[in-house]
Amino acid sequence: MTTMGAGMDGQAGRRRGALLTAMALTATLAMAGCGADDSGARDSAASAPERAVAEGGAADKNSGTDAEGAAGAGAPDLRVDQRAIIYTGAMRVQVTDVDAAAREVTAVVTRAGGFIGGDVRRSADADAEAELQLRVPAAKFSGVVEEIAKLGRQQSRDINTRDVTEETVDLEARIISQRARVDSARRLLARATSIADLVSLENELGRREADLASLEAKKRRLADLTALSTITVSLAGPAAKTSDEKAETGFLVGLKGGWKAFVASMTVLLTVLGALLPWLVALGVPLVVLLLVLRRRRKTPALTAPVSGPPPVPAARSAP
Repeated sequence: MTTMGAGMDGQAGRRRGALLTAMALTATLAMAGCGADDSGARDSAASAPERAVAEGGAADKNSGTDAEGAAGAGAPDLRVDQRAIIYTGAMRVQVTDVDAAAREVTAVVTRAGGFIGGDVRRSADADAEAELQLRVPAAKFSGVVEEIAKLGRQQSRDINTRDVTEETVDLEARIISQRARVDSARRLLARATSIADLVSLENELGRREADLASLEAKKRRLADLTALSTITVSLAGPAAKTSDEKAETGFLVGLKGGWKAFVASMTVLLTVLGALLPWLVALGVPLVVLLLVLRRRRKTPALTAPVSGPPPVPAARSAP
């Protein structure tokens, strides 16, 4: 029995050894296949800039090699922390003292490495309001928002993100291609032999350089938006009303509004009357006296001379 058990153990050990060998061979083949796929992907990625340079113009081998290296360095990284994301936010916070809260917001932004891009303030009473535009590093965006929300009672918050990774990568590839086209035009311009060719190549070079400058400006703009996030903060005093307050309706609301309008109208009327009263006293009294004098003159009877009667008619004589 002992001999049979030992034989069975030996057979089981040989089977396990064969199974482990087969698994190791399979893993080796899989790693080799993945390496081949990665090499093919790298070759395909490296050939993309060459095609872009060939489409842009006739470039030499050196410019093609430089484009390859630059494109390889700018390959997109799909990790979240490496993506180009633009953060924008807007929030409204009600505070007891708007000026003090604005100073605190400035301090928070300064500690985070940002700056104030805009500062608009209205009134200085209980209904005061202030609107601050903050530019803070993207890595500190969430922390700054949370610190500002703790300054008072948060009334609203609107956070938006925009992923511009693909746009940035595409823009970088276009810039590389356009630079190759500019270099090609410069080399052709240096070898120009006629005036016509010289003028034509100068115009083409100017157009290509203008396109390159426009692409680089777009790249700088995207880099600024992704590096520094924008937060619009509205600070409101205790008596300030929110812009999204619902309008009240009903009979009592209408009566209240009508009474306010009546009081406002009477206030305006009394104000105008008070302003005109000195003029009425200064000009009205003499005018009234003049009118009374004229009326009395009209009522006084005019003196007229007595009218004499007609001469007597002589009596007619009778016939003899």
